[in-house]
Parts: sequence; structure tokens; C-alpha cells
Amino acid sequence: MSVESKIAYKRITVSPLAGSLGAEIGGVDCTKPLDEEVFAEVHRAWLENIVIYFRNQDMDPEKQIAFAKQWGDVHLHAFNRPVDGYPEITQIHKTPDMPRVSGNAWHTDQHYRDKPAKMTILFCYECPEYGGDTQFANLYDAYNGLSDGMKRDIASLFGVANGDSRKHQSGYTRAEREAAGFGTIKQMKPLEVNTIASHPLVRTHPETKRKALYIGKHMECINGWTEEESYPLLQFLLRHATKPDYVGRVRWKPGTLTIWDNRCALHYATDDYPGKYRRLHKIMVQGDKPF
Repeated sequence: MSVESKIAYKRITVSPLAGSLGAEIGGVDCTKPLDEEVFAEVHRAWLENIVIYFRNQDMDPEKQIAFAKQWGDVHLHAFNRPVDGYPEITQIHKTPDMPRVSGNAWHTDQHYRDKPAKMTILFCYECPEYGGDTQFANLYDAYNGLSDGMKRDIASLFGVANGDSRKHQSGYTRAEREAAGFGTIKQMKPLEVNTIASHPLVRTHPETKRKALYIGKHMECINGWTEEESYPLLQFLLRHATKPDYVGRVRWKPGTLTIWDNRCALHYATDDYPGKYRRLHKIMVQGDKPF
């Protein structure tokens, strides 16, 4: 569940989204540089609630990039084609004739990089009146909800995450999906970076020091195990982590800016708006090597 703040907020308002995670933040204009006190409160709200969002933001690409850089270095996506003129930004764009969206499987961004993105910043320009929510799962709660025996069994296990595989739910590689017109994010020739990485199944958050499961669709097997041996455990952990008790969802409106912590959350793009239009811009912030 979200951590109830022990210190009152003075400069911002924090309205919980769900018992599991999430909060709407008020009193903040994200299009302008945040002063030290406001940034500290927003940062605390993000750590406590995992997912936070701001309504009615008059954002544009330059302002979104400036906002992101207040949190750290921008993390460039290894595969997604950026917006022309803005290498930091990926566009998520669904038109009414597209058969499916990208991201409609539980995952954490850039899981397959040696140093995955710690934060994702997503801004909505256009969306349907209803549908197209993004769901989030609290991986702190998922870890805490395991038995002591399971915690012991997985404590030293590492998993292999792969950024480009036919084990994707479509059954295609990224290049094949691009050629076939699948998905709402354009793909490109990958950057010259490692896109297969080994990470612990249980990671310690570098800021909160809390333990969280670290799993998702990109994790293909457990180190030293066959895929056949790995599958039952990884599927169990994923089903467990995405129980309704651990999940909240953000309903998009134009002008909504949402940021989340990839170190302790999964997310899922809900594909329930056929024939509708939706356009968002995404920026990620560089993280550290999981431990």
C-alpha cells in the first residue's frame, strides 16, 4: 500500500488514488522549474505513493524534457524511435484503425538494460473520453505478500530479461512487429547498448531501502535454470504481483502528467478503446544497477 506520510505537506496537495498505490498531486505547475522545497515534497510523494499524477499541465516537448532533467539524466530507449527533433521522447500513438496497443502486458520499463530507467514520465495530449487507463502494481506489497518460505527461496535468484524476443505476446521480434504494423510505438534499429541483462528477482530500492519483487514480461528465465523450469515460478510471481489488491489505475485526461517508479512498480496499458485515438509522450530517467 502507499506509505502514509508522517510529515505534513506544506506546498502541495496529495490525494490518494487507491489503497495500493498512487496519488494526484495538486498545487504544482510542472511546466516551470520546481523550487527546492516543492521538488522535495513532490519527490517524497513519489517515493511514498510510487505513482503520482498532475492534471491540467500545459506541457510541450521542451517543457517535458526540462521537467525530466530535474530528476536526473534522461534514459534513451534502446528500441523505440524518438520524436523528430527530440531524441529524449517516445511517442505512444494509437489511431482508430490500429488493431492493438503497445505495453499491454505487465512490465517495468527498460528491465533488460544493465541500468534500467528509474522513472517514467508520461504526458497525455489526446485520449478517449473513457478507456485507455494505465494500470500499476505495487511490487513492495507483492513481495511482502509472499510467504516467508517463498521469500527465502527467491532471495538469491537472478532472472534474465530480454528486450527483443519472439516470446513477446505477439510472437514477433520488434523488427517484425514494426514491419507488420503492430503496436502504438514505432521501432528503430537498436542503440549500441546491451539489451539482455541479469537482475535479482528481489531488489532493494536504493532510496527507500525497501525490498520489492523485480519481475515482468521481459524476464525469460532464471539464471542457471531452463526456461521450462523457470516458467512456473515466474508466472506465479507475476500473477501474485498483479492481484487486484496490489493494483491501481490512472485514468487519462488531456493535460495529465504521470510519473512512476520503475524500481517498485509494474504497469500495463489497457487496450479497451478500439476505434479511438490516443497520443502521449514518454521520457525516462536513468537509474542504477539493481541490487
